[in-house]
Amino acid sequence: MEIREFLDLSHIIPQLYSTDKTQALRDLSRRASIALGIPQETIFNAITAREKLGSTGLGQGFALPHARIEGLDRFFGLFARLGRPIPFEAADEKPVDLIFFLLIPASSVVNYVTVLASIARRIRDQDIAKRLRQTDDPAVLHALLTSGPEEV
Repeated sequence: MEIREFLDLSHIIPQLYSTDKTQALRDLSRRASIALGIPQETIFNAITAREKLGSTGLGQGFALPHARIEGLDRFFGLFARLGRPIPFEAADEKPVDLIFFLLIPASSVVNYVTVLASIARRIRDQDIAKRLRQTDDPAVLHALLTSGPEEV
């Protein structure tokens, strides 16, 4: 499954201002709730339950919070570039400024671990990460996340 299949241009947030991890996850849950028509608390509770199993802060300033959601009929992604890095309990203990928020249908038969891996590979690419941090143009951010290197 390609990132472009579940990340819309309208779900790119070029400047998200949050003071901490909880506020960022709550804001992203609210935005997903509006887009999907699923209660914000359902999304937030699933995301925070997953975070309790271990932080999704993967290091290098990047986090990939994700959860399976009952009633969701398709994968759904949001990408946020934070206005200021925040602590996220990341593996390398560095603050996070890039967040890819992924919701997965609870009934999905797609191996979502491969989807998580493809997102992580994309954002951990040093050139892509650098370019994501240098622009606040939603179209450019979307292209960096969803296009082949030759297309950006």
